Amino acid sequence: MEVLRPTQAIATRNGLMTVFLALLLISMVTAQELRKGDFIPCQEMPFLMGNFAADSKVLSNFYSPNLGPYYAIGRGLASVSYPEKIDRMDRLYKKYLVKLRAIDFEGLSQECKVDYILFKRDLNENLRQSQVLRQELDSVSQWFPFSGTVYDLFKLRRRGIQPDSQKVAQDWSGILIQIDSLKKVLKDVDNLSVLVIRKATEVGNALQQTLADVHGFYNGYDPMFTWWTSKTYKYLDTSLKEYTKLFEKKQTPDKNGIVSRKPVGRDELMRLLQYQMIPYTPEDLTKIANEEFAWCEKEMLNASQELGFGNDWKAALEQVKETYVPPGKQPEAILNLYERSVNFLKKNDLITISPLTEEVWGMYMMSPERQLTNAFFTGGWDITVSYPTNTMDHEFKMMSMRGNNPNFSFATVHHELIPGHNMQFFMNARNRTYRNFDTPFWMEGWALYWELLLWDMGFPSTPEEKIGMLFWHMHRCARIIFSFNFHMGEWTPQRCIDFLVEKVGHEQKNAESEIRGPLSSNSNPLYQVGYLTGGRQFYALKEEMVDRLKMDIKEFHDKVIKLNAMPVEMIRAIMLDQKLTKDFSSDWKFYD
Repeated sequence: MEVLRPTQAIATRNGLMTVFLALLLISMVTAQELRKGDFIPCQEMPFLMGNFAADSKVLSNFYSPNLGPYYAIGRGLASVSYPEKIDRMDRLYKKYLVKLRAIDFEGLSQECKVDYILFKRDLNENLRQSQVLRQELDSVSQWFPFSGTVYDLFKLRRRGIQPDSQKVAQDWSGILIQIDSLKKVLKDVDNLSVLVIRKATEVGNALQQTLADVHGFYNGYDPMFTWWTSKTYKYLDTSLKEYTKLFEKKQTPDKNGIVSRKPVGRDELMRLLQYQMIPYTPEDLTKIANEEFAWCEKEMLNASQELGFGNDWKAALEQVKETYVPPGKQPEAILNLYERSVNFLKKNDLITISPLTEEVWGMYMMSPERQLTNAFFTGGWDITVSYPTNTMDHEFKMMSMRGNNPNFSFATVHHELIPGHNMQFFMNARNRTYRNFDTPFWMEGWALYWELLLWDMGFPSTPEEKIGMLFWHMHRCARIIFSFNFHMGEWTPQRCIDFLVEKVGHEQKNAESEIRGPLSSNSNPLYQVGYLTGGRQFYALKEEMVDRLKMDIKEFHDKVIKLNAMPVEMIRAIMLDQKLTKDFSSDWKFYD
């Protein structure tokens, strides 16, 4: 046995002490990082919701055609819905409602009561959406009498059952004859509704995908199938594609290239507001948006006077637009704005920012095609920057540069990155991962809230920067105003564009892109409303928790961002330990 000399023994003891202190320090850091509130508060709801997500995913995949070949040949992907799939998903929703009823609601922790309420809400909404899908399919069934034949064959293909290839060829030839007849009828029909046209286009694309899946599975592997169907499939695929295009041509774009969707109407807006836990009417929110717009105009006048333009704030706005950077310099300008905003957050100790969050966000440039519907940034895991390319005409280039000047971007880089969308994505992937009750009032509301808070804290230091932040604040007000007016049938897309140009000061092309997306797609009618309305919810919650109850602001932000996505009222219910019932309904009036 080796005997240690005194100096060796002391060195060994010192080394062990160093290791011990290091381990103690690590455990202290870990304890600080893993606070009690970071852990899942119960087992029942995460287990149930996680299983539902997994079941839903595998069922959707099983009952949908293989989309791989469509990526390869560059076709658009359709949402594939048909009776068998809808019925199967409904059985899943009902099964989990039964499981939910077996849980002791009163025995749940506060957070898990919230999960119970929202999970139940969403399961019932899924059942309602299934009914809508059935009605939509019924509305176009006369145009696709052969759908059942296609999906019956797809059902066999899912288990690899060898079909009667001669009968398949006969059925497909029969469908070709049907399509030829329907094309002649369709050409003379001019009274199809927007809803029927869009659903028919969707169904046509879905049938193309399903036939491609079936053909791709058997062709070349089954000699008889290949022999009987190869030519027929090519003719059918071409014919079905042409037929689907005929529906698309029934909608004529306006002069701005916008193919307008059908307004959803006030009743549907009210239903959606209730679903999103917003206890206000469209008229209430429009009135508030107009009042907030008036506040922005007053602040614009102050900034305009600082710049020497007196009460002509639009002239001041035009000067600020001219502060754009030369082509090639926009990424550097964005990085500089990012560093300024993150340094401001750190200096004021507003939120915990993981070093990894800062390390891994990416930057990409937006294509000219995407800029037709995204004139400005988009954010998330990465920030995608809009700026002119050599392929744009001169007018488009200048409008893009003017609309993306650094003073305008000053208000939005932190919205897209940290502490906005990038941080939301980062934290959602690490906290309460079983929970994501996706809503624009949380996603866009949180990012917009930081614009409001940083304004209050004096983040903009020059009149130009103030004008940039006010421009975007006005735009968020305008989004509420034009969204409700359009969906209640009061405004056309053109009037919405004119409103953005004349009232907010948008460049024409940028205003067109802002309208083209939400008013031509079938996106959530409340998405644009979610920005400022959700931002005001978070702002009101901050006033309640921090300003009145004197909670530390950093603690507030850290707690909120770790709860994952949900209606803001439910975050409030958790933080205030509010009394909840199974059939909770919203009544939080968060606007003063």
